[in-house]
Amino acid sequence: MSNPTTRNASSSGNANTKINLATLFRRKSIEQIQADAAAGVSDGEVSAGGLKRALSVTDLTLLGIAAVIGAGIFSTIGNAAASGGPAVSMLFVFTAIACAFAVLCYAEFASMIPVAGSAYTYAYASFGELAAWIIGWSLLMEYAIGNIAVAISWSDYFTTLLTGYGINLPEYLTMDFLTASRGYEKVNALLQGGDNLDQVRAMDGMGSAVVAYLAWTKAPVIDGWHFVCDFPALLIVFIITVLVYIGIRESKTASNAMVALKLAVILLVIVLGAFYINPANWSPFAPNGVEGVLKGVSAVFFAYIGFDAISTTAEECKNPQRDLPRGMIYSLIVCTILYVLISLVLTGMVNYKNLAVGDPMAYVFGPEGANLSWIKGIVAISAVIAMATVLLVFQLGQPRIWMAMSRDGLLPKIFSSIHPRFKTPWFSTIVTGLVVAIPSLFMNLTEVTDLTSIGTLFAFILVCGGVLMLDKSDQKIERRFRIPYINSRYIIPGLFILIWLWFIFFNREALSSFFSLHDPSDPILGVWDVFKHKIPFLIYLILSFVVMVYCFTKQLSLIPVLGLLTCGYLMTELGWINWARFLIWLVTGLLLYFVYGSRHSKLARKA
Repeated sequence: MSNPTTRNASSSGNANTKINLATLFRRKSIEQIQADAAAGVSDGEVSAGGLKRALSVTDLTLLGIAAVIGAGIFSTIGNAAASGGPAVSMLFVFTAIACAFAVLCYAEFASMIPVAGSAYTYAYASFGELAAWIIGWSLLMEYAIGNIAVAISWSDYFTTLLTGYGINLPEYLTMDFLTASRGYEKVNALLQGGDNLDQVRAMDGMGSAVVAYLAWTKAPVIDGWHFVCDFPALLIVFIITVLVYIGIRESKTASNAMVALKLAVILLVIVLGAFYINPANWSPFAPNGVEGVLKGVSAVFFAYIGFDAISTTAEECKNPQRDLPRGMIYSLIVCTILYVLISLVLTGMVNYKNLAVGDPMAYVFGPEGANLSWIKGIVAISAVIAMATVLLVFQLGQPRIWMAMSRDGLLPKIFSSIHPRFKTPWFSTIVTGLVVAIPSLFMNLTEVTDLTSIGTLFAFILVCGGVLMLDKSDQKIERRFRIPYINSRYIIPGLFILIWLWFIFFNREALSSFFSLHDPSDPILGVWDVFKHKIPFLIYLILSFVVMVYCFTKQLSLIPVLGLLTCGYLMTELGWINWARFLIWLVTGLLLYFVYGSRHSKLARKA
């Protein structure tokens, strides 16, 4: 049999292009992945020894809760409630349903491919190498940016906790450079206009800007550079990285203890807060309509990211094919119930308009709510613990993505090196710590939250699509967990028709507004300024129509299709700017793939 490379070299230019394009979609069969895992290849090729199998279904469920119950329930839920009112509880349900479709797809893949790598490995088996690289690169962004956001949020709560005990750190050591710089420019402009600092501080919404101004002006200046950084964020990343480096068993023990504590505090808030609910605060239930509720999509979905982190621990599970699906589903159910209950309690205790604060759970027990100051201290401590558990799970997940990509040759071998004593991917863990710690010193929280969500949703979409691809492929693989097949042939087209009829007869104003190229609220905006924000949804409409056609002609499985459509819709709500940043990240990743990954791919060498 002749060598494909030789045939390629002797062929015409057109044939050469076709073969090169084909190599981008070369797939790693599930049989090969399973065989590698059975032979020990997936347990680390550089260093002897494999990962410790120490996780049970209870541990996985608690890891899922640790990843999900964090910044969302202690921080971002406040802003979401301020926009959507009590109806934000329904947004948690809708987002949970979208996540549930994806989680079921994750569970099916995990039962077939019980190895580290998460959606990256699943995409390699279903879509091919290029898609696997793209999703792996997206997951790296999800974990890195998500960890930066969590580290910054942890720093805010930790600083507030220290202040409560009379310990005040300098402002320039508790704030990122970007926020301090912007605050200085904003306040300085008002000071130049004749206002004094007290007058600026008294202005509505200027309190945080004044703090940023003080951080900038008091910071040490080194060669013209203002030394402003978020030191507590660096500290917590260092501590968590050391813990993850030492081992999965130690990480599991620490995580389980912290999860138990924060669940106890959350249940205390729910039960105690229920006695201070004023039903009048729930009326109107959706004061700003559907649009107001959907403004909280980014904040609410950010609360749910982290489920794929569970699948990255597959090689450290005692029985991954049985326990991974259960752990994912159980943790999603528990977290959704807690989110719905806590959102109803918060919006019932105080008016939703007052919840646009960084610590809504502590706020409702202050003077504006129940006025139980002793609870505020407990909430602050539990928030610090909750943030730490989220950071721990994400720091567990990212090195295992690096490791999986390295095993396939797409990254240097050292990324898959396993520590001989601790049995962890030591080099990947160190790199992860640096990638998160250094940017967390200087980056702004609002700049990273949306970017995390869009990367996660993209991963969810590819996993749902991967299940559909495998359903139609010729790979005969035993699936310990299989998504129930429901024929989507008539259901999906029927849903499309009902949605369009609803807009035509009951919400025609929203329909005409979307197709208009002018913004009535801002007549100065040009056509492009209005149109560019509608591009993501237009792309979604086109792709949704294609999916609907495939459902009718190919009779696709309903649950993965619903995962595609719901997660795709959530992506459209994240805004044009985040799409542009995401595309820049993908282009950067593609450059790295063609420079290194495609040349060192093990599948390419085998070919």
